[in-house]
Amino acid sequence: MKIIVLAGGLSPERDVSLTSGAGICKTLLENGHQAYLLDLYFGLENAPANLEDVFTLPGAGLEIAKNISTKEPDLEALKKSRPDQSDCMFGPNVIELCRMADITFVALHGSVGENGKLQAAFDLLGIKYTGCNSFGCALSMNKLVTKQIYKMSGVPTPRGTHLTKETKDLPLSELGYYLPLVVKPCENGSSIGVYICHTEEEYNHAVRESFEKNPDEELVIEPYIKGREFASAVIAGKALPLVEIIPKDGVFNYENKYQAGGAQEICPPISIDEETQQRMMRAGEEAFAALRMDVYARADFIIDDEDGEFYSLEMNALPGMTAASLLPKAAKAAGIEYNELCERIIEESMNARYR
Repeated sequence: MKIIVLAGGLSPERDVSLTSGAGICKTLLENGHQAYLLDLYFGLENAPANLEDVFTLPGAGLEIAKNISTKEPDLEALKKSRPDQSDCMFGPNVIELCRMADITFVALHGSVGENGKLQAAFDLLGIKYTGCNSFGCALSMNKLVTKQIYKMSGVPTPRGTHLTKETKDLPLSELGYYLPLVVKPCENGSSIGVYICHTEEEYNHAVRESFEKNPDEELVIEPYIKGREFASAVIAGKALPLVEIIPKDGVFNYENKYQAGGAQEICPPISIDEETQQRMMRAGEEAFAALRMDVYARADFIIDDEDGEFYSLEMNALPGMTAASLLPKAAKAAGIEYNELCERIIEESMNARYR
């Protein structure tokens, strides 16, 4: 198959996405496909005269994934560095190459790839793509909407509310919430912009910083739960073995997620009994169905140290596919090697929408 692996984009998670995309592209090449790694935002400026020759270019576009940083990217600097200075999300030749491909393997993370807009555009353009449909992406990307759907569907989740520019100065007592709290953006991933607040000063700083960085953002606030974190990956509605996450410094933040040794990940977990594991996996499947998702996704859970109950925190429509990512670890525990996982994602995507 001719496959464009679409990664990067203008997102705080672009570097993680490029790492995911490089791993996928290399594997697809090893599997015998004609694959090419393409940055959504920068595209391919100096394309060959016959655009279809891209699929046989030496290097397969992998040079864009070299020297990836573990720090959040400077998006303003990236905007300034784009040669055509266009404000279009799609870089040069992206649409054309995706239309030429038999399928586009979406390796994007964060709002650019997971809020459903890209998928909806591809649906309108007749471009075949991997991963969740546009509606499931849109629902799962917004953490407040996810929480509301979870509550209606019986998926255990912490209570929470949201803040806007108009309500950001309301005292916590008026909102009905008390410290400690978690403050996080409605539509970011990779723990970017997440604050754990134990004092009023920390809370006010978190809210102020969040709205200064993105004035139009809505924030979710919810009670802080001290506990053990788990991930439940789901493929075609069926949960894979759970992964327990033990961050080296107690917080599973951006750096700990994507640098080697940032966290210990145990699959399947040994700290909880089989019955609890099965209940959590079922909850992951229920969350997947409630959010109208298909193909694959990953639900994140926490078990409260105080009451022993588990809660689903959020759902990821395009979970990471790096060597350190949770989905490949869960798949391996289920007997699915990385190269098989990539093929399975393509197969399930084709089955879900194109057959």
